[in-house]
Amino acid sequence: MIYETIASNKRRAVFVIMFFVIFVLVLGYVFGQTSGSGPFGILLAAIISIVMVYGSYYYSDELVLAVSRAVPADPVEHTYLINTVEGLCLAAGLPRPKIYIISDTAPNAFATGRDPKHAAVVFTTGLIEKLNRQELEGVIAHELSHIKNYDILISSIAVVLVGTITLLSDWMLRNVRWSRLGGRGRGLGGSAGLAFLLLAIVLALISPLIGQLLNLALSRRREYLADAEGVLLTRYPPGLADALEKLSGNKEELEVANKATAHLFIVNPFTNIKGGLSGFFDTHPPIEERIRILRAM
Repeated sequence: MIYETIASNKRRAVFVIMFFVIFVLVLGYVFGQTSGSGPFGILLAAIISIVMVYGSYYYSDELVLAVSRAVPADPVEHTYLINTVEGLCLAAGLPRPKIYIISDTAPNAFATGRDPKHAAVVFTTGLIEKLNRQELEGVIAHELSHIKNYDILISSIAVVLVGTITLLSDWMLRNVRWSRLGGRGRGLGGSAGLAFLLLAIVLALISPLIGQLLNLALSRRREYLADAEGVLLTRYPPGLADALEKLSGNKEELEVANKATAHLFIVNPFTNIKGGLSGFFDTHPPIEERIRILRAM
């Protein structure tokens, strides 16, 4: 089962990267036609794609840690946390990941990196302070399961690529408006020019939605799997169930989280998003359902 999950996550990572490259090339082509830059638009898009794919694969974890304002765990202050992570890594047959801390009272955690040898686990100070030993072990085991299953590969890549799509679409829309409405366009004229202009506007407007759909490609199923495999590691389902119950009662939003990084965390860091269409775009399964499944184990 685990080997199938790892292989599936690697295939999904390739799919996300290919989708990103194709989508950015389409944006570049449309931009080239509407702005009058012609082939330069595709060339620019190709360069952006190559740079961002390379950067997201090798440096996405560093970017995520920087954006989250995470700092390395202090060997003295966080001795128990470090020892617990090391013990569970031995049980899971994993190399010890780097351990980071976010100074925030909202309890949460996530893992990032491209593979088990280049991974990091991050915990908020609120999580460390509010969970007991068994609950903390449950959360750590959950995050180590993400690392073992290579969930972190696609999650980390998605952070950078989704953010890039959103930025490119906004930049493209601004340039299209400037070149056309400002009367400085040198692109296609007549009905063809109008058609490309409309297409450019539509693509720019739906690009953030495309980014969210990319996030959905990560699948909520990975959280259920990480819960189950984390429990196999600790042999104590109530630990993670109790931790999730405490986290579900939290009313504080994590200040450093944003829409690009939200899917990384063990629970949704935005506590005020409930019901309606937000449930459709939520990469996290209902926490009540996760708790119910864990209680039944």
